[in-house]
Amino acid sequence: MTRAFIGVDGGATRARAVVLDEGGRELGRAEGRQAIANAREPHLAAESVSEVSAAAARAAGLELPAEGLWAGLTGAGREEARLAVEREILRMGTARKVRIGTDITAAFHDAFGEGPGILLIAGTGSIAMGRAEDGRQTRVGGWGHHLGDEGSGYALGAAALRCAAWQADGRAPATGLPADVLAFLGMARAEDLIPWAATAAKKDVAALAPTVGEAAAAGDPAALEIVAQAVRDMEAHAVALREKLGPWRAAPPLAFSGGLLQRGRPLRTPLEAALAARGFALVDREPDPALGAARLALSL
Repeated sequence: MTRAFIGVDGGATRARAVVLDEGGRELGRAEGRQAIANAREPHLAAESVSEVSAAAARAAGLELPAEGLWAGLTGAGREEARLAVEREILRMGTARKVRIGTDITAAFHDAFGEGPGILLIAGTGSIAMGRAEDGRQTRVGGWGHHLGDEGSGYALGAAALRCAAWQADGRAPATGLPADVLAFLGMARAEDLIPWAATAAKKDVAALAPTVGEAAAAGDPAALEIVAQAVRDMEAHAVALREKLGPWRAAPPLAFSGGLLQRGRPLRTPLEAALAARGFALVDREPDPALGAARLALSL
């Protein structure tokens, strides 16, 4: 029988799973619902991980339990949450060996393996991780949307909401961005944003990011400034990591991950230009966090 090893990349929007055989050959993939590690309700992430793992196993023509499973989840930086989700997945019988880690660890492993580098991630939230040439590791960002998440989808969405409020007050020059935001949300007046924002989830605010990107592409001055600030914020993450992890004998390799930094998205091209000018060696390949997690599962 084929010994299966499964990697899962789980976040606030969705979870993805990849199945490898013991030789590292990819056998199947699947996509499922969000998976966020939470110590108070570990069964929610465990159920999502198990569901998407089962779907990937079916795509590979295999049955669970897998030999090993490594899942990189948003929220797993807290040990209590990580251990609680691990216990739940083991109880469900999804795999014989289970390890929960962070989603950025999975993406970093696919991008750099055991080598040095810097990874910028911007999706619903944002964070950066780096490993020095001597093996030291650290991160920048990852403070959550109350204290950080600069350059993220949430940050773009929140800035668009503030822009709508400022322009309604006459505190900022009028542009078309507020009307775009209201149209996306199906609202008639800027004042309607007050009750909506009071109860909106982080992912709901982040869902406004494409509206900002479209307005920026159309030349809206407010949207262009929001995007420019996000680029500056993500650049600052990379520069801070380079300084923390230096000295470097060669230009630090740098990779991008997360929906907001994919090719064709509004942040990618200006951020590439800014970081190349700063002396980073940009990695051309897009990291595959689920594949990185599957390779980590092999090490179990």
